Amino acid sequence: MRLPGYRLASLLVFATVTQLACQEADLGVGSGADAAAGASGASGMAGAAGGSGPAGADGGAIAGAGGDAGGSVAGSGGGAAAGSAGSAAGGRGGASGGASGAAGAIAGNGGRGGAAGATAGNGGRGGAAGASAGNGGRGGAAGGTAGRGGAGGAPPGVTVWIAGDSTVANGSSPCPIGWGAPFPTLFGPGVTVKNSAVGGRSVRTWLYNVQTVMDSTGECALELDTNGDPVLQARWQAMLNAMTGMKTGDYLFIQFGINDSSATCDRHVGLEAFKISYGMMAQAAKERGAHPIFVTPLSSISCSGSTARGSRGAFVTATQEAGTQYNVPVIDLHALSVALYNQHAFCPIPGGDVSATTTGPVGDFFCDDHTHLSPSGAVEIAGLMAGALRSQSIPLAAYLK
Repeated sequence: MRLPGYRLASLLVFATVTQLACQEADLGVGSGADAAAGASGASGMAGAAGGSGPAGADGGAIAGAGGDAGGSVAGSGGGAAAGSAGSAAGGRGGASGGASGAAGAIAGNGGRGGAAGATAGNGGRGGAAGASAGNGGRGGAAGGTAGRGGAGGAPPGVTVWIAGDSTVANGSSPCPIGWGAPFPTLFGPGVTVKNSAVGGRSVRTWLYNVQTVMDSTGECALELDTNGDPVLQARWQAMLNAMTGMKTGDYLFIQFGINDSSATCDRHVGLEAFKISYGMMAQAAKERGAHPIFVTPLSSISCSGSTARGSRGAFVTATQEAGTQYNVPVIDLHALSVALYNQHAFCPIPGGDVSATTTGPVGDFFCDDHTHLSPSGAVEIAGLMAGALRSQSIPLAAYLK
């Protein structure tokens, strides 16, 4: 049946109004705790927390003051008048936030979104969920300072702690330099690297005051305090410090196994004692919410004809076994370094071994011997570490440049 023209026009107007009303409801306009003037949570009146809008323009006002400077409808993300904060935080029409709903939530920085947008915690004029979250109402403090990345916001700052020997230590100019020295340059903002590696240390001489005599178990005797506990080195005490040491989200890299193979004290460490020491350090990190990572020892340059071969033997295996035993990820730097040496065709070495007079690529990579790194060699090994973080999907990789 054909409808008269006036009836058809009326129906079209009714449908349009209904659709707009539904959209406004989805966007949280005038709904939930965020809608009414003086709503609780993060919204606030008259620019209370976020400094947005005139009195009563906290939730549902169409022309609020939180949008981007380009004249957005319904400001999102909160913030200063003229939409400066709203634009930076991703207000509707801004670079980051969507106009509504899921787009605002994904941007995490505004969008007029409904409950999902508010749940993101950094904007969204949201409905009840936004207000109850304490972060989402228009004009809310969080809206004006939204971080990147949606619900998670900006990644929290983390500290990377490093325990190791001279192949890891910052070293001295011009060399030797460990891979820990250039490692900080591979990260973007939010990461602090505290490299506590020390040249010449086994895992136990790094941890404890170790004597030059063996005890009845065949391990080097430890100096004990008045309570009969081992005396800890200051660097390990610093990592354990409840106020300034390892905290939730931090990382602890542990790499030894070069000096530990010594037959004499104070550096000698048996394989079982080696694994127990790694396990103790890993447990201490986990108890503080940090993430331990074991690293197999860097290989020296050792050749079989024209092929580089591994040089650390049993301590590579012990590191891997400790990772399995204590449920800790292992970066096999030993294997990665041997592969790199072969890629560079370091073998055979001119003169049979690296010395201060060795020239060519292998002489440039190492520092006067077959173990320690030059500055350029340290940069390449640090690059292997960064590549392993990515290839092994270790979350710290998210902070790499």
